[in-house]
Amino acid sequence: MSSMLHAHAVEGAAQGARGRRRAPRPVSDAALRGRWWRFLILAVLTLVILVPVLATLFLSLTPSTTSTQTSGLTVDNFFAVLTQTLTPTWMVNSLITTLATVVVSVAVAAPAGYVLSRGRSRLVSGYSLLLFVIQSLPVIVSVIPLFILFAGLGLVDNLAGLTIVYVGAGLSVATWMMAAYFDSIPISLEEAAWIDGASVFGSFTRVVLRNSLPGVLSTAIFSFLLAWNDYLVAIVFLRTDTTFTLPMGVQSFFQQNATDWGSVMAVSVIMMAPPVIVFAALNRYFSVGGIGGALAGR
Repeated sequence: MSSMLHAHAVEGAAQGARGRRRAPRPVSDAALRGRWWRFLILAVLTLVILVPVLATLFLSLTPSTTSTQTSGLTVDNFFAVLTQTLTPTWMVNSLITTLATVVVSVAVAAPAGYVLSRGRSRLVSGYSLLLFVIQSLPVIVSVIPLFILFAGLGLVDNLAGLTIVYVGAGLSVATWMMAAYFDSIPISLEEAAWIDGASVFGSFTRVVLRNSLPGVLSTAIFSFLLAWNDYLVAIVFLRTDTTFTLPMGVQSFFQQNATDWGSVMAVSVIMMAPPVIVFAALNRYFSVGGIGGALAGR
């Protein structure tokens, strides 16, 4: 009998708990209308942003003035610019410069950002202030003095000098980005590694960097776009068409083929493709989660 009474008591308590649960609130018509309005506004803004991109893609697929095809869509423009122009050379130059900029920027910004995030001293504060001042200066301020300096060192009209400028121009922002992400990683993780015998450098490489993939990728993409899309620095430091990067190549190609919109837009699409591929490939790695459960139970 006591067991039956206990079972009835448990069932009654469970029913009471279920009864106390809040029923889901019905969504009002005003809230639904607000959601639809926000969706509509975002859709219109997205369409406005995509119109130039879609127009460029459409024009790149239209027959050029020298093509035998007069209607419909074609990929002949891409074959023409890839086989009859210096576009492949410009793309290789851009890839070499951009990848070198990304590797050096991340390799330098990661430990610098770690010092900025964990350091608590006057020297670190002065270093932080110096980075802020450098970050606030426009690149054009230092382009001409750097050109004069690089001319004496033989770094004008080659990709090495251009890469050095790109690294210097984006390093302060890259350091700030890495420091901001390192601030989100609890120092308790490093303290646990220190207790286990790890050094400061060991905890940085094995704990902090392993949990900083989104921050590293964000910094890498920032450096990638800075070097890939730059035109101002390239036009100052590069002189020979075989050393041009894609932005300069597109500009010179447009000057020579202003009436051939199909070929010009084909080169533009080729220039847009790598950033799109990079974002599509790395998008799933952009997550700030992953370290929240590391301190569970502490």
